[in-house]
Amino acid sequence: MSSRFFVTGTDTGVGKTVVSALLCAALDAFYWKPIQTGTREGTDRSTVQRLAQLSRARTVPEAYRFAPSISPHLAAQRAGVHIDLRRVKLPHLRRFENLIVEGAGGTLVPIGGKLLMTSLMRHLGLPVLLVTRTTLGTINHTLLSLAALRAAHLDIRGVIMVGKPNGENRRAIEHYGNVEVLGVVPQLKQIERQALRKAFRRNFDREAFGG
Repeated sequence: MSSRFFVTGTDTGVGKTVVSALLCAALDAFYWKPIQTGTREGTDRSTVQRLAQLSRARTVPEAYRFAPSISPHLAAQRAGVHIDLRRVKLPHLRRFENLIVEGAGGTLVPIGGKLLMTSLMRHLGLPVLLVTRTTLGTINHTLLSLAALRAAHLDIRGVIMVGKPNGENRRAIEHYGNVEVLGVVPQLKQIERQALRKAFRRNFDREAFGG
């Protein structure tokens, strides 16, 4: 059995890319970001490749790439492009190979037309990991995101928190969100493959990720 997940977040900048790099390093997984905006400043594909020390061959090219750092629906509109989910297909990997798919922005970011990021998640059919902060405001943002994921009938595998550990917020999210917090990514002095693997071993239950 392989470990394959879709990583989404409560909002932009919450830490999805670092979490994706951590999971790629810890699970020896392939990485794919189907929709990427902001390519003028670089791509999350190149960031994950660098942080997790993945070979280029273990990252999958984006289905859609846009230069400005704006919402996918606006980026596509300005580029005169219609995002068609039929063009977004899971990569052909061997049965035992792991895969981390990273979304763009938050859970309900619009893609275009009536499509939202949850539409992409449903299209790909992978279990979802929700990335959220540990700081003030996270309870509300996390519960709203969980409600959106459940409304879209998605398989929520659990929550991953990023930042200085906060036991009260963790317990509140688990209680009110009826969900398991699978781990916390602490503030790291250096973000590279070995540090990410060490953080995973110390702060996560490997069995929760299958494989």
